[in-house]
Amino acid sequence: MRKQTLARLAFVALAPLAFSIVAPSSSARSTGTLSKLPALGVDANHVTVSGLSSGGFMAAQFSVIHSATVSGVGIVAGGPYGCGLLGLTVVKTCMTGSPSGSGARLAAQINEMSGLIDPLAHVKGQRVYLFRGASDTVVGQGALDALRDFYKGVGVPAENLQYLASFPAEHAFLSLTAKSTCAYLGGPYVNHCGADGTVGGQPRYDQPGAILTKVLGGSITPPATKLSSAPQAFAQSPYLSPLSAMAATGYVYVPKPCNAAGANCRIHVVFHGCEQAAAYTGDAVYGQLGYNAWADTNRIVVLYPQVEKSTLSGNPMGCWDWWGYTGAFATRYGPQTQSVQAMIDQLAQTGS
Repeated sequence: MRKQTLARLAFVALAPLAFSIVAPSSSARSTGTLSKLPALGVDANHVTVSGLSSGGFMAAQFSVIHSATVSGVGIVAGGPYGCGLLGLTVVKTCMTGSPSGSGARLAAQINEMSGLIDPLAHVKGQRVYLFRGASDTVVGQGALDALRDFYKGVGVPAENLQYLASFPAEHAFLSLTAKSTCAYLGGPYVNHCGADGTVGGQPRYDQPGAILTKVLGGSITPPATKLSSAPQAFAQSPYLSPLSAMAATGYVYVPKPCNAAGANCRIHVVFHGCEQAAAYTGDAVYGQLGYNAWADTNRIVVLYPQVEKSTLSGNPMGCWDWWGYTGAFATRYGPQTQSVQAMIDQLAQTGS
């Protein structure tokens, strides 16, 4: 009886979102002359993901939805799974208030019982990196605390859970090569944090390296000083759900060794933040952030899916959906979740 009641609650919570109507943008309907993603035979059973801001929310929900195949997640200034299930009315609380980690766990349990996400038992085995800058004026400390409480509540052991909240950083990814300083708030939302070679100062913080080290489970090979390949644009349209409100173009970095048959490469998905897609920030994320150098020496294909700005779809800032503008976003049937999973599946195929 209790299970049936919870399942009904899940339907009630999700139904208003599932039947919202969202028209795909014009750019998401045209592939132009871009190529499709290659079939590389990557390991789709040990995917890792990370993201900033709305991309952090997306990384959290994607890793819970597909916990059977996602083994690690890095969340920068994001919030807990399912926080936006009540729509725009709770967005401010989710970002700057004190969302509930136990509430997120309950939402996940309801959706688990309804078969809308993978069994939560898989989340216990994930390696988790959580970060919020102490000077962040966009996402509050409560969001990070709720994330920590959620992961503790579902049983992630302390050694697999990294919680960082003391860096004096604003709302941004942190990169070794960024031009913007630690306290800067604005595009491309990629800053550097740490001293620039001053005596006694701390070195710049390499966040992509820190994330990959944690989510991959420990010691990894140092990054390449020269890339073996270059990031490539690809047509997202063949993989998109009609309601995804995603862009026509995505980006992928494939290290040269991963093009060979039997390369046995892994995959990491990077979710950009609001107003941070390549259409607005160039290659700041997919080309300069720093993931690719680590990927090069550790046989990782890095996928950079892209979201479109669209007033019509209720997403004027180009954010990933974590409050329902595309429908039942917190389930395996969410249009953006389905679209990104289709890209992963393509990369996992073998052959040309």
